[in-house]
Amino acid sequence: MTTDEKIIAIIAEQAMLEPGDVTPEASLADLGIDSLGLVECIFAIEESFDITVPFNANDPSESDFDISSVGAIIAAVKQLQADQAK
Repeated sequence: MTTDEKIIAIIAEQAMLEPGDVTPEASLADLGIDSLGLVECIFAIEESFDITVPFNANDPSESDFDISSVGAIIAAVKQLQADQAK
């Protein structure tokens, strides 16, 4: 399973959707994911990829982690993986 597929699967599970229903352009709000669901997605991503996501659950707009869309989350995770590999 690719990084993209894993992240989409995590988000789809939280949204109670099929992975095929989750598009890179969709925001988490579009998928029906609330703030608690967002935090659960972040924890699942951290666990799945063994990374630490710089995310402030109390003020998501202050985080360096882009959660504006599924595609943005995928790109941010890939960047974290690349940074961690250095």
